[in-house]
Amino acid sequence: MTTPRPIADLSADEARRIALRAQGFLGAPDRRAGVRGVLRHLGAVQLDTISVLARSHELVPYARLGAVGRRTVEDTFWRDTHAFEYWSHAACILPIEEWPHFAFRRRAYRSRPHWNHDLPDGAYEQVIKQLRTEGPLTATELGGAKKTNDWWDWSGSKVAVERALMHGEVVCVERRGWKRVYDLAERAIPEPLLHDELDDAECLRRLVALAGRSLGVGTRADIADYHRLKGEQVDAVIADSGLVPVTVEGWAKPAWADPAALATPPRGRHRTTLLSPFDSLIWERARTERIFGFTHRLEAYVPRPKRIYGYFAMPVLAGGRLVGRVDPARAGSTLVGKQVTLDGPKAVPAVARALAEAATWVDCTDVRVERVDAPELRSALVTELARLTA
Repeated sequence: MTTPRPIADLSADEARRIALRAQGFLGAPDRRAGVRGVLRHLGAVQLDTISVLARSHELVPYARLGAVGRRTVEDTFWRDTHAFEYWSHAACILPIEEWPHFAFRRRAYRSRPHWNHDLPDGAYEQVIKQLRTEGPLTATELGGAKKTNDWWDWSGSKVAVERALMHGEVVCVERRGWKRVYDLAERAIPEPLLHDELDDAECLRRLVALAGRSLGVGTRADIADYHRLKGEQVDAVIADSGLVPVTVEGWAKPAWADPAALATPPRGRHRTTLLSPFDSLIWERARTERIFGFTHRLEAYVPRPKRIYGYFAMPVLAGGRLVGRVDPARAGSTLVGKQVTLDGPKAVPAVARALAEAATWVDCTDVRVERVDAPELRSALVTELARLTA
């Protein structure tokens, strides 16, 4: 694809600030819109099974709004018909109005003859019939989630209902003990949205535009990664997406920006917070390194002896920079920083503030620091934490 002539040249700092504002970390958040507003602003909130301070989908609105109620998050995502769960960047919560724009993905799944698991004859039809007659059910209630204790060894009913979810005939209407509760899409999705009428090009144009808006500015690879599109899918529609070509200082590849992001210089208050490793600000490692000079890697699946920063190391955002990491845990009413990594002495107040605020949010009354990568900074960090939590 031939990239059109750039309409603007951005400095690295301008691109960083545009990205922060686009992700809701620069400027006052719209608290009246709440969690629903965060979801619409980001376009996708990733789900994950790991829960340390909280699950990742709870940490994402917290990082932007502060101590938002965890019940409010759950109600917004599953019980208020504002959202649906589907495959985007990964398993994600998505704004309900975007259901029609994932028709291209549902069609792609339907065209596959099989995927990983065998589907017993009649199993698909049986789960649809059971949901129709009995209402929302878990996989266990549909006949069992697994055949054995092996995590990958799904039962026939689990394979069937997950395939129905991918096809769009079934949706997850609730998480109960982190188990999906399934219901028919015809009951759960508002009737005006329940269709697959949009062709692939229209779906892709919308998702590319949404990705550009949520990123503020990004390369082709950044934009493709946001909803896990293919590069050629982005190429086919980006010229008609409303995004505009720009160059960014220090970026080796051409970039595209949301014109609204270019219209007003990003200003306002910077958020200081712990970030989930699955936060969309830092989804793509190459982008995170390019914008923040920060190497981010989830080490939960790395053998313990090979971990550098910890099991669930959460980057610390402050002043528009990533200034450290905290690998957290909870011990009763104490928030524990099992391992804290600091980007120099100036990071101490920010990391302390992020820890103190997170402790309050999860109803901890104390903060304890175990290991600090720079031992000479431990005393200053402990002192600042004591001041903030007194």
